[in-house]
Amino acid sequence: MIGRTLRAIPTLLRIGVAETVAYRAEFLVWTLTTTVPLIMLAFWTSVARDGAFAGYTSADFTAYFLANLIVRQLTSNWVGWQMSEEIRMGTMSMRLLRPVHPFVALTMSQIAAIPFRSLIAIPIAVILLATSGAHALTHDPVQLVLVVPSIALAWLVNFGLMFAMGACAFWVTQIFAIANFYFALYMLLSGYMMPLDVLASKQPLVAKIASWTPFPSMLDIPIRLLIKHLAPGDALRMLGEQAMWSVVCIAFGVWLWRRGVRHFEAVGG
Repeated sequence: MIGRTLRAIPTLLRIGVAETVAYRAEFLVWTLTTTVPLIMLAFWTSVARDGAFAGYTSADFTAYFLANLIVRQLTSNWVGWQMSEEIRMGTMSMRLLRPVHPFVALTMSQIAAIPFRSLIAIPIAVILLATSGAHALTHDPVQLVLVVPSIALAWLVNFGLMFAMGACAFWVTQIFAIANFYFALYMLLSGYMMPLDVLASKQPLVAKIASWTPFPSMLDIPIRLLIKHLAPGDALRMLGEQAMWSVVCIAFGVWLWRRGVRHFEAVGG
């Protein structure tokens, strides 16, 4: 089973690339929905124009939200919506008949889209980051290297939660209410709308709640590794936190999937 799955991965990646190209209009819409950091950049830099706000200067906010844009583009996915549509339309039945587990097939499909997601926003963000916020980037080569596994772990956390959300479609016809609640939490607790340092200075209780959730592992930690100057122990601790949440979120998604498939087969049978 494992050998067959490994042999299928190149084919699954090619299929994922073909799907991304075939549905390029929808893909462009999904890409544009992750440009909120540019809006927040304009807002927060105007707030700090006359002086630092919660320890962040205008240049610090510029570096933060451009790093935010890069990380968000590399870690987001739409597997929950894809699963919901396939379950609602009944095409999920075809996936269940194939020899490769749907979790693997969907994972490869989403990974294949990452380079395309990066084509629009990341070149712009990298140029602006290098010219406008370079002083705020870490100069520690080890920390910069750790950004790569950190982004990979953030993607796994994000994918696990989105997979779980998609599995909810086995019980409900539409997952929009669940998705809206999820994204509201994500925007507040991950650092998407504001740095968690700023949140902690204004709403310490909310920031404390955020620290007990997987959301900082999805965005805040990779950004910190990119723009903050951290002690080696702190950087490794953050990676450990991300690894823990990636295991938890994927395990939760697979558990919910298994329960949902049994329900799906019982109803369909």
